[in-house]
Amino acid sequence: MTTRLRVAIELAFGSAFALLLLGLLMGCSRPAPPAFAMPPSPVQAAPAVGEDVPLYLDEIGRVVAREMVSIQPQASGRITEIQFVDGADVKAGDPLFAIDSRPYQARLEAADAALAQAKAALDLSKIEFARVAGLADTRAVSKQEVDEKKNGVDVGEARVKEAQAALDTARLNLDYCLIRSPIDGRAGRRLVDTGNIVEANKDSLLVVQRLDPIYADFTITEKNLSAVQRNMARGALKVEVRLPDESGEPYAGELTFVDNAVQEATGTVKLRATVPNPDRRLWPGRFVKVRLVLDVIKGAVLVPTTSPQMSARGPYVFVVSKDSTAEMRPVTIGQRHGDRVVIETGVHPGDRVVTSSSLLVMPGSKVRVVDPAPAYGAKP
Repeated sequence: MTTRLRVAIELAFGSAFALLLLGLLMGCSRPAPPAFAMPPSPVQAAPAVGEDVPLYLDEIGRVVAREMVSIQPQASGRITEIQFVDGADVKAGDPLFAIDSRPYQARLEAADAALAQAKAALDLSKIEFARVAGLADTRAVSKQEVDEKKNGVDVGEARVKEAQAALDTARLNLDYCLIRSPIDGRAGRRLVDTGNIVEANKDSLLVVQRLDPIYADFTITEKNLSAVQRNMARGALKVEVRLPDESGEPYAGELTFVDNAVQEATGTVKLRATVPNPDRRLWPGRFVKVRLVLDVIKGAVLVPTTSPQMSARGPYVFVVSKDSTAEMRPVTIGQRHGDRVVIETGVHPGDRVVTSSSLLVMPGSKVRVVDPAPAYGAKP
């Protein structure tokens, strides 16, 4: 190979290498394309609110009449009159049934006559005793005769008392012929009709129940008994009773009874609340929702129930920071109050918490609050 050809080849390869090196240097100095940036995720948010809220136990209870009386006759006979309407409100002393009183009227008159006869016999015994008592000092009569006349007076007085008791019994039996309501309450369905023969202290004629005030019976678990007893020591505990098919204001009452033992089979304790029932909406035997208010949590932090989310590490919420960044905070959830829930730890009053769930919201990601969430704060 000639010298001239070798130089040409070296120059060719050198130029190619130089061009390659220049291309690499130019490629390194070219600016990198911008990274893809996620737009802020649209979310709804609401401020956490600090309020005093009740600490309570929610249970299912049953309404029980405060007084329930089964009306039974105290005199036997035929029903001659029914003086009430089934389901009517009655007052104590109102007449309900009438029993044929003619046999009892006759017994009353006979007892009255027997009393008059006993009194007449007593008067005669007193006269005879007075006559012989005046002659006792003159020895015109014997001491035995005086004692006999005095004994006649004593027997006469005893017979008068006996006749008087018989008269009182006859009068009482006559009064039993008119059966009256012993309490204020509501009459149920009558169990006999006019013309039926009833027997004293045996047949049930009617049930009357007192509906105002009324009882709400419910149970709590034995683990909650200590909390109830501890708060009862500070005063009477309030109870709210709601009908399951109504959403209005609850009936307010007080806890008036705690059973003296835990039921071994269920591990529960029976409680009873007394509740005013002026409109008769609470009906005996009906199931109700009972809320036993134990205490008041001062300054509790409340957020909408849609804010807390759940992860493998537990519940959390997203808080919108001042620079519109989503901050993930672990929280401790307390009791629910309507459409809000108590947050015991992790959130402070005034923090804006995300109320709408979004898969695009990540810790540290940018968010954009749109269409502020509706006002939360419905009463529980």
